[in-house]
Order: sequence, then C-alpha cells, then structure tokens
Amino acid sequence: MNIGEVLGELKGDFPQVSASKIRFLEEKGLVTPRRTAAGYRKYTDADVDRLRFILALQRDQYLPLKVIKDYLDAVDRGEHPESLPGGLTLAPRSVSDQLAQELAGHTRALTRAELQGVSGAGAELLDSLEQYGMIAADEDGRYDEYSLKAARSAVVLASHGLEPRHLRPFRAAADRELGLIERVTAPLSSRRDAAAGARAAETAREISEACLGLHSALVGAGVAEMDT
Repeated sequence: MNIGEVLGELKGDFPQVSASKIRFLEEKGLVTPRRTAAGYRKYTDADVDRLRFILALQRDQYLPLKVIKDYLDAVDRGEHPESLPGGLTLAPRSVSDQLAQELAGHTRALTRAELQGVSGAGAELLDSLEQYGMIAADEDGRYDEYSLKAARSAVVLASHGLEPRHLRPFRAAADRELGLIERVTAPLSSRRDAAAGARAAETAREISEACLGLHSALVGAGVAEMDT
C-alpha cells in the first residue's frame, strides 16, 4: 500500500491521523516501510497493524513514543515483554480494530443521554459541569471520551460532597498547563516541514504526561502526610 491507502485503512478509527504523522513515526523508528527502487514507501498489512497499535496506545493510554518504541524494539528482538507501563498487557502481535478500541475502554462519541447513562451522572450534574467548562459537546451535540472521564470523576467527587462549583480550580489549573504546553510547542508548530505538526503533538503529549505526574506526586505526598 502507498501512504494514501494506509490513511484510508486507519481513518475510521483515527480520524486525525495524517501522512505527516505517519512519516514522523517512521522518522522516530517506530515503523519501517520498505522502499521501491524509486524511493517510494510501500506498506504491508503488518505495517498498518503496527501503526494501529501505536496510535491506539497514544490515544487511549497516553503513552509517550519512547515507551512504545522500547516495547516494540523488544518484540522485534524476539523478546516477550509481559506488559507495558501502567500494567497494560498485550500480545506482541497485530492489533485488531476491536482491541484498539478496548485498550482503555475507548468509546465512540456519546449523546447526552448516553453520557448520562454510562457515567452515572444526573442531568443536573451534567448541566453544572458544562456551565463550569468541565465537559463540552461537539457541533453534533455529542461528547468525547474526555467528557466521559470528567463526568465519571465528578460523580465520585459529588458522592463526597464536592460539587462542580468546587472544581473550578481544576479547570483553571488545566488552562494554565495548556498555556505552558502551547508556549513550548509554538516554535515547533510554526515550522513548515511535513512532520512539524506531529512533533508538536508528541511534545505536547510528553509535557502533559509530566504535568500529570507532577500533580499526582504533589497531591500524593500531601495525602501521605495525613497518615502520619
């Protein structure tokens, strides 16, 4: 397959994937299509399965490319790593469409009624979450997996007496972190080479993961002191 045909195979599950993203993954050594005598890339079904595997882990597990590459390199050497960081266990073979969606319970976009049913949030709670910018519907009135995660978290917090109005600091903190990420990735995004957008997205992902890790460590340390 050429790169256009590969995109056709992947677009159903990964609408945002682009040719520059695939070239970036090749540049980073995660996929190695063979080349024709004229230098054109030719992808096999195994290459597409490998790309689906990588994209699904990025989307659903937020794993940085270095972690995914280390795992795949081990598989390529004939090793049999038992799991990826975070405890996700996968057989080092091709990834089906179904498995790609099941990696972290990834779901299609939900209607408001479906969001309410799947998350366990009442209509009033969802209204408040939207009011405070915690969740948002797309132009078709549907909600993505991030809204689902936010709604589920809000249900747990509400059970402890924390209402959406108490959660405004989380929105403010997220906006500040996004500002930092945009500041760092702006020079990458402004470049005009084909892989610049993919590099910016991967850098943003890595910074986001580090921010979440720092936040978790700081809160965890405070909670640990409560046990002393």
